[in-house]
This record gives sequence, C-alpha cells and structure tokens, in this order.
Amino acid sequence: MTVNQPNILLVYTGGTIGMIKDPETGALKSFDFKNLLERIPELKLLDCNIETISFDDPIDSSNMNPKYWVQIAEIIEEEYHNFDGFVVLHGSDTMSYSASALSFMFENLAKPIIFTGSQLPIGDLRTDAKENLITSIQMATLQRAGKPVIREVGLYFEYKLYRGNRTTKINAEHFEAFESLNYPHLAESGVHLNVEYDDLFKPNTRKKLVVHKQFETNILLVKLFPGISETILKPLFNSAAVKGIVLETYGAGNTTTEAWFIDLLKQTIKRDIPIINVTQCSGGSVLMGQYETSTQLKSIGVISGKDITTEAALAKLMFMLGENVSIKTFKTIFETSLRGEMS
Repeated sequence: MTVNQPNILLVYTGGTIGMIKDPETGALKSFDFKNLLERIPELKLLDCNIETISFDDPIDSSNMNPKYWVQIAEIIEEEYHNFDGFVVLHGSDTMSYSASALSFMFENLAKPIIFTGSQLPIGDLRTDAKENLITSIQMATLQRAGKPVIREVGLYFEYKLYRGNRTTKINAEHFEAFESLNYPHLAESGVHLNVEYDDLFKPNTRKKLVVHKQFETNILLVKLFPGISETILKPLFNSAAVKGIVLETYGAGNTTTEAWFIDLLKQTIKRDIPIINVTQCSGGSVLMGQYETSTQLKSIGVISGKDITTEAALAKLMFMLGENVSIKTFKTIFETSLRGEMS
C-alpha cells in the first residue's frame, strides 16, 4: 500500500451493481469482485488504495435481514483500523433499511461507511454503476487535516450523498432512486464535489467505537387505511410474540378516533409494548396534538417518530429492543436523535 493515500475497503453484499449479463443467455449473474479493476479501469486513476471483500454468497437485497447487517458490521469492525473509509455495495431495494441499521450499530463512528448500488448492472452500456461506485469511493476518501470529512453512514446515488438513515427509495425505474425528504443532502457531485459541511454529522471522536449487534425482529409495522378492522388488528396487537409496533398514520400523525382503536393502543402500551407513530407521507413530521385526532395518542403514551422515515423507525426499534432499553426510558430515548435520524 502506498503511504499517505487513503485506504478504502469495498464490501460487496450483492445487488444489481455487481451483476454482468451472460452474453449467451442474457441472464444476470454476479461477477468476481476481484476483477473489479478490469471492469472499471478508471478506478486506477483514483488517489487511493482499494481492497475488496465480498459475501461468499452475494444476496439479492430483498433477502437482507439483521443476520447480514451483523455480517457487514463485523467485516467493517475487523478492518476498522486498517482502512480510512468503507463503501458497501448493496441492492437498492432495502438499502435504506441497511444504511439506517448500520448507523445505529456504529456508535461513535469516526469514518465514512457509504452505501451505494445501481439500477443497471456494471457491464451494461448505459449503467449508472460506474459513476455511483467511483464517486462513493471519492466521497469516502475525502479528508481535512488528515481526518475523514464524512464520519457517518451515508448513501450515495445519482450525484448525491445522503445521510443513510434519512433516505427512502422512491423510484424503481429512474437512476435517481432515492430521496431524503426531511434532511438536506450531504454532498453533491458535479464538476466539483460540493460538501455541505454544516449538515454533516459530528460524532464525539473522543469516545471509542462501539458496535451493537443485537436486533429484536418480533415487531410489527401497521399502515392505517380507511376501514381498518378491529377483527384483524386485535389478534396482531395482542400476540405475545410482538415486542414493539410502528404505526404508519395519516398526515401529521392522525388516526381514527374510534373507541376500539384507541383502547387497543392503550391496552398494548399498558403491556409495555412501545408503539411508534410515523407518518405515511414521504416527507413531513408527526406532531401529535396538532389535531384533535392525535391528542388522545399523546395522552396514552404513543411515541412520536417526529420526522423519522419508516425504514429508520423500524431499524431503531429493533436496535433499541435488542439493547434491552428499559420501558421507563424508551420513549425519551426513541424521541431523541441518536445518529441524526430525526430533527
């Protein structure tokens, strides 16, 4: 390795970005990431040393789950002191969930972990994979006074770097697949790389890195809709297996005020099951008590997700339950921004 050049570790988990078309059949298959430089000779022009590590069996991101989050985290944890930055190649479908989860796993993170992927395979003529990959690596190498500029989990896609736990996949067809509706992007790639320094996460660098690896997956996500039925909801909420619930409500956090519904929430909270209120809207925030339809929620102890995304809310709930946060402090901690995931 050359002295003074940043060392970047590429972690390939799977996803479209690492696929090439079989010229005979036209089917997509993973290619060996060791041959990355042959596929993208431009990587040699980057002012850094790149090493790659790949899942033994790359997965489609639809199969992503906490077991794999731990696998990604352990690769990074093991190599943390050998590299200046990390780029995780991941399928775009569940990328926002994984980026959110990793942000909670890495406490006092002082280096970049940047997720990226692509809508078209790397071997494709019109691929977005090259730009996404090259710029993600460049973002991960950015340094100021010998220290990394990005010190959080980011997600880079189509010319923009976002805070990972603020993103949502909004489009399955456009190259611009992601959006961060409640938080400005962290950097933009044009003729120059423009970094919004004021918007970057500022970790406590005096503290040692702590990696959390416990997730509780026995949780429920319920999206409200007009006509939602007591018959269906009751057994779900009353299931002994359920440890926490994320409720996707209307607008600024409103729900039906029918007695059965409010009572169901109340009884569930009494059993020490945290219920998180997040909005179904792509952007905006939950403001319980702004309308009459959410005043009762506030008084029975529903937790406000404020402007958190559903993806980050689920990851945070799994993480906090996995950490065995006591129910007494659960609401306070959930409503506090831990990694910049809420305003």
